[in-house]
Amino acid sequence: MTAYDVAFDRLLTRIDPERAHHLGFAGLRAGAPATARVWGRRAPAAPVRTMGITFPNALGLAAGFDKNAVGVDALASLGFGHVEIGTVTGQPQPGNPQPRLFRLTADRAVVNRMGFNNDGAEAVAHRLAGRERRRAGRESGPVLGVNIGKTKVVPEDDQVAVEADYRRSAGLLAPYADYLVVNVSSPNTPGLRSLQSVERLQPLLRAVRTRADQVVSGRRVPLLVKIAPDLADEDVLAVADLALAEELDGVIATNTTISRDELASDPAEVERIGAGGLSGAPLRARATEVLRLLRTRLPADLCVIGVGGIGDAQDARDRLAAGATLVQAYSGFVYGGPAWPSRVLRGLAA
Repeated sequence: MTAYDVAFDRLLTRIDPERAHHLGFAGLRAGAPATARVWGRRAPAAPVRTMGITFPNALGLAAGFDKNAVGVDALASLGFGHVEIGTVTGQPQPGNPQPRLFRLTADRAVVNRMGFNNDGAEAVAHRLAGRERRRAGRESGPVLGVNIGKTKVVPEDDQVAVEADYRRSAGLLAPYADYLVVNVSSPNTPGLRSLQSVERLQPLLRAVRTRADQVVSGRRVPLLVKIAPDLADEDVLAVADLALAEELDGVIATNTTISRDELASDPAEVERIGAGGLSGAPLRARATEVLRLLRTRLPADLCVIGVGGIGDAQDARDRLAAGATLVQAYSGFVYGGPAWPSRVLRGLAA
């Protein structure tokens, strides 16, 4: 048991999860120079080349942790080879009412119904522009992914308005992104998952691709789509076929799940928490199944990022063996603490 495990069990579990997140993240940002020396630089580096980008290593931080791009480089100092910010929406929004973030410690899981709370694409773009100015002339930082989603007030059944909303985000954020992700799979924005149907997803992806190409010159920003684990197998395969037809650069598998099957937690606690996306260890099996399904359709050189239930180096190794090009974590990092990325990377190297 690590010192973080003790602190988590005895202190952090007594604090509201969202407040604990903000306190912990603020501490990471304040201590970034020290953490780089203690953990990040100890992490073995095995670069991965995909989507025309060289990733410092295979391990990244999934969207949801740094929604507003306030700590990209601090997170990278822990050893993450890429950091995916967001989800960012075209307009700023407060998200769903609190409480909206919960732990299921018996399952090493997290439930959230945050609702895409973020500062909005314009504010995040301004922040990323400042980051670029501050980093001018320095050694390259982590690969930066930007995850964009639908603003809640935009009617999900108005395809024209939906595409305009995503185009706004893409136009503002693509210039700062090493890769761009279209998120149509969060369960916490009403109607969002309906955009995963091929007939709605195809024109949306084309709209984002066109806008990104319009605002970025001299390079092509890779475009990926993030899908839900709750899709039926035939729908997963349909997304894979669409990715090939639209020449996407990758697929992220998977987002959180609405399933509550086979949990170790007290059913009364699960019922009390209520709706939201479940992440963490219970997602491992289905996320891996979706990954394998995608690989039956997608060529080995098309990037698939495996995420969901990666709690240690063995989980990461298994996901890579199942066909992932890269892996991402969220709940594993929450439960494992700041030394977790370097432990996973050392395990992968071993």
